[in-house]
Amino acid sequence: MNMELRLLKVSFIGLGNMGFPMAQNLLKAGYELIIFNRTPEKVEPLMKQGARYAETPLEAAKESNLVITMLSDDAALEEVVEGPNGVLNGLSEKGIHVSASTISVDLARKLSAAHAERKQHFVSATVLGRPDAAKAAALRIILAGPEQARQRVLPVLTALGQEIFEIGEHGEEGNVVKIGVNFLIASMLEALSEAQLMVEKHGIEPARFMDVVNALFQSPIYQNYGAIMTEQRFEPAGFKMKLGMKDVALAIEAAQSVQAPLPLGELIHHHLHEGLANGYGELDWTALIRCLKHSN
Repeated sequence: MNMELRLLKVSFIGLGNMGFPMAQNLLKAGYELIIFNRTPEKVEPLMKQGARYAETPLEAAKESNLVITMLSDDAALEEVVEGPNGVLNGLSEKGIHVSASTISVDLARKLSAAHAERKQHFVSATVLGRPDAAKAAALRIILAGPEQARQRVLPVLTALGQEIFEIGEHGEEGNVVKIGVNFLIASMLEALSEAQLMVEKHGIEPARFMDVVNALFQSPIYQNYGAIMTEQRFEPAGFKMKLGMKDVALAIEAAQSVQAPLPLGELIHHHLHEGLANGYGELDWTALIRCLKHSN
């Protein structure tokens, strides 16, 4: 990385399971990092590594004029962007807000317009991968937004992921793609849960079944999620079931907005809703298999 990029300041808001290792990787890449988190005690390890703490999202945005947000849902993102102490008021003209969160298409569209009104840029850079991939800087990133802003943030994003997919000029397009991919993963979890339970009831060990599945599909998604399911490693959660249900709801909402059928989405949402009712919300969303097991 050349000296110009090494001196670049980046602000990072949201230090959860994904955000914390992403922020660490920016520090390792040589960026000057300003951090904000709604739970302040989470910032201390990063401050010991050289990050500086901002008291508000507004201060974080003013410090760098390039803010990455990694938050759990629409409400959390709106909270740090809007209001007198929000990112919108902190960024100056041509400032960039990079949203790495999985949010609704409507909110992405709304934020694009709000930033454009202030002559700022909104870029969607949603990530594919679990916390271990975030820690290894091996995420895959879905990038969408104005071309000029995309080019400015690309060097930063290469410190976070192994592959970047540029989708289009409008930030919400990236969110549509991310929602679609997450729906495919949820659909795989549903199908794999049903199949594992079926073969298990016939007296076949799920691990033996997964040997055949992995040989046939040769997919790291099937391999990783299948192993978590067969070994019942639902804690600590790499991706919580309550967030999985949120993402499936986003897919249903996105489909309804364009009159696209999503009947499988309704089924998965129902099973995840049962999981939350049974107290599984904090478990990994692979615990969907428990939802099906207990519904029979």
